[in-house]
Amino acid sequence: MQTKFKYKLAEDTIEKSEILKLSKWILKNDKFTLGNKTRDFQKKFSNFLKIKNSIFVNSGSSANLLIAQSLLESKYLKNKVVIAPALSWSTTVSPFIQLGYDVKLCDCSLENLGLDINHLEYLCKKFRPSLIILVHVLGHSNEMNKILKICKEYNVYLVEDTCESLASKYNSKHLGTFGLASSFSFYYGHHISTIEGGMACTNDKNFAKIMASVRSHGWLRDFQESEKNKILKKNKISEFQSKFSFFYSGFNIRSTEINSFLGLSQIKKIKKICKIRNRNFNVYKKELNQYFSVECKTKPLSNFGYATLVTNRDKVYSHFIKKKIECRPVISGNIAKQIFWKKYFKKKIKLPNSDLVHKFGIYLPNHANQTVKETQFISKEFKKIAKIKLV
Repeated sequence: MQTKFKYKLAEDTIEKSEILKLSKWILKNDKFTLGNKTRDFQKKFSNFLKIKNSIFVNSGSSANLLIAQSLLESKYLKNKVVIAPALSWSTTVSPFIQLGYDVKLCDCSLENLGLDINHLEYLCKKFRPSLIILVHVLGHSNEMNKILKICKEYNVYLVEDTCESLASKYNSKHLGTFGLASSFSFYYGHHISTIEGGMACTNDKNFAKIMASVRSHGWLRDFQESEKNKILKKNKISEFQSKFSFFYSGFNIRSTEINSFLGLSQIKKIKKICKIRNRNFNVYKKELNQYFSVECKTKPLSNFGYATLVTNRDKVYSHFIKKKIECRPVISGNIAKQIFWKKYFKKKIKLPNSDLVHKFGIYLPNHANQTVKETQFISKEFKKIAKIKLV
């Protein structure tokens, strides 16, 4: 029987008033595939992030897949070697494996749970990759200044998985705006929700054009008219045939006008949600000051969940079940220990920090509906049972 939690890891950000507005809008309209609402949502999301281009898709995972395929279509990469974070989510890494990239895992930092700078530089020197992917774990920024310096030194493109970190900033700049491209998730319980949905973002005009096409079958419809006409002429394609002509190997990972309608409503709440998540993190940090805590240069911190390390994680989990408190491992833990990874890669890799998080990591609830009192209660119950893991 599934436990009914009183203190949930996540709660929906979509209010009844938004559902009512959506219902009225649906009754007045008869077309819900990608259209003006989606274009408006993309524009407003770009304006919020202060980035030039946003491409709305059906999930954050699809955003990662879109970026991976669009990189191949762009011909930007000098090779297919990519460095990915060992501490990450399955669909941060798996699209690159599926598309034939040579994936090298980088250990995590125990300071911010992002990429370990020393290991990253070692991997860059040894493998000379074209691409680095990072995850801003649970809202915490990677050491962006150092990572950007490494990217410049080794001529490497950067992709940011920002699915857990919407509205977090590093040096007054939004996470997800530092690299060539970034991904965001609007799944239930994330900072904002469009039921299902995600965004792929970039400042590169050409890369945005490729992503828009790859998102929708790879067709020519998203090209500017002059560019489209040149392609048609070069390939001797008639106007009639052009309706179903495809320039890239693409997908259909579009979202809908319904999801975009919700997105336009949700985007107004981002700053308020970030403020509450930041507050709850600080309450946890104060209440659990004897335990491991993530330290980073993220301000504001749009925290997704409070990560710490304990030696008796299973006992904490059992105690929390009794108290109706939900908790989870720290995302996927060490990807190299996941079943799907072992199917592709037999050789064991030394990733000591990620191993530590995989074995002892736990994160506690933090969401926009969570009160200070609830955060203090969760902390009190945690301290009753959790044994400190020193690092």
